[in-house]
Amino acid sequence: MSSTLINLPVAYRQVIFILCIILCILPENIFAIEPPIALLMGLLIALIVGHPFQKYNKKATTLLLQVSVVCLGFKINFVEAMKAGEQGFFFTVGTIALTLIAGYFIGKKLKIDKNISTLISNGTAICGGSAIAAVAPIIKANDEQISVSLGTIFILNSVALFIFPTLGHMIGFTDQQFGTWCAIAIHDTSSVVGAASKWSPEALQVATTIKLERALWIIPISLATAYFQKSTGKIKIPYFIFYFILAIIASTYLPVYFPILNNTIGGHTIFQYAFMFGRKGLVVTLFLIGSGLSLKTIRMVGWRPILQGVLLWILIGSLSLFIIKGLI
Repeated sequence: MSSTLINLPVAYRQVIFILCIILCILPENIFAIEPPIALLMGLLIALIVGHPFQKYNKKATTLLLQVSVVCLGFKINFVEAMKAGEQGFFFTVGTIALTLIAGYFIGKKLKIDKNISTLISNGTAICGGSAIAAVAPIIKANDEQISVSLGTIFILNSVALFIFPTLGHMIGFTDQQFGTWCAIAIHDTSSVVGAASKWSPEALQVATTIKLERALWIIPISLATAYFQKSTGKIKIPYFIFYFILAIIASTYLPVYFPILNNTIGGHTIFQYAFMFGRKGLVVTLFLIGSGLSLKTIRMVGWRPILQGVLLWILIGSLSLFIIKGLI
């Protein structure tokens, strides 16, 4: 039985796939595709005709996401980024700890495989797929456990990318409030940046800064997991976050000492072009993420991991919403 709705020759599928990527990178004054639409387009490609370059998808998605996030840093002011990071520090620590503790007990109550529960909890608490990739070798998770965890996080991220901007407008968030809420309540960096970029440039700056600060917690969480698991597995450090910080510093201070960098070419400075590349790169990244889904992955996930993910999502989303709005 075919895993897609339509069987097409590989060459046709490749042409369709490449045309979709071209649509994603067209200038906004010609044809603008928002991040949620790119994700949906990828999903449709995966389910209707299938991904013709599936074996390259994971590496391409990871690399492009990291490069895009670094490029987004070229439009962020260092002083404002430090202020946003400082304001979100204790919030970050508290919500990570609460999510990990709640995830442990929810996983036990639902009788979910221990490794799957641990991966979903870490993915929800820190930064989605990156956290799962870092923790998986430490707890010696097998391919099926990793796939189920990633599938759970991916499905919820896809939903978040569509509903968070709408909910934000209904709740009446300011730019800073929405950016903070995205960074805390949405799992994966790609969906956080996608939702925030759809909201406003200010929300994007806040969301990206707080989310990547949050992602740095991969390191101490991985070390703690390795200690308690008595594991000697290699810990993956998200080095691209440090490049993101360098991009912020460069775009903030280099133009002061080298005014030539303020010169425009075609109406934009070099840093503005880098930021524009980052935004387009993010759109393509979300298309690739969507196109990497398969019916097999959806079937493999099952209802228990999804329920754990949803319960943790409701917990962290509601708590962060109330705190941000000053209701508790």
